[in-house]
Amino acid sequence: MEEKKGFIAEFKEFISRGNVMDMAVGVIIATAFGAITNSLVNDVVMPLIGMLFGGLNPESLNITLKEAVVDGAGEVVQEAVVIGIGTFIGTIINFILVALVVFCVIKAINTARKKMEKKKEEEPEPDPEPSAEEKLLTEIRDLLQAQKKE
Repeated sequence: MEEKKGFIAEFKEFISRGNVMDMAVGVIIATAFGAITNSLVNDVVMPLIGMLFGGLNPESLNITLKEAVVDGAGEVVQEAVVIGIGTFIGTIINFILVALVVFCVIKAINTARKKMEKKKEEEPEPDPEPSAEEKLLTEIRDLLQAQKKE
C-alpha cells in the first residue's frame, strides 16, 4: 500500500532534486546574461546605429498617438500615448544577439561531442576481463595439457 505524501513533503522532494537546482542556476545565469546583452544593445549597438543615422537616438524613435495632458502648474495629468519603435528595435537586436550566442554555444558543444564520439570510435575497445568461469576452464585446460605431456 502506497503512503500518500503531503503537499509540502512532495514540494520538498521536488525542489531538492538535482535537475531543479541545475535549472535554477541556469535561470540565474540567464538573468545575468540578459543584463549583459541589454547593456551591449543599449550602450554599444544602439549608439552606433544612432551615429549611422546622423546622431539620432534610436530609443527616441517613437510615434506619439496622443500628446500628454498638462495642467496649468505644469503637472502631467494624463500621460502621452506613444508607440516605442526604438525600444522595439532594441529588443529585436537584443533577441538576435542572445540567439546568436546560444547558437554558437550549442554549435561548440555539438562539435566537441562529435569529436569525442569520433575519438571513442577510433580507440579499440580493450578485451573484456574473462569471467571467473572462463578463468577456471582455462586453468583446467592448462592442467590437462600438462598431464598429457607427462
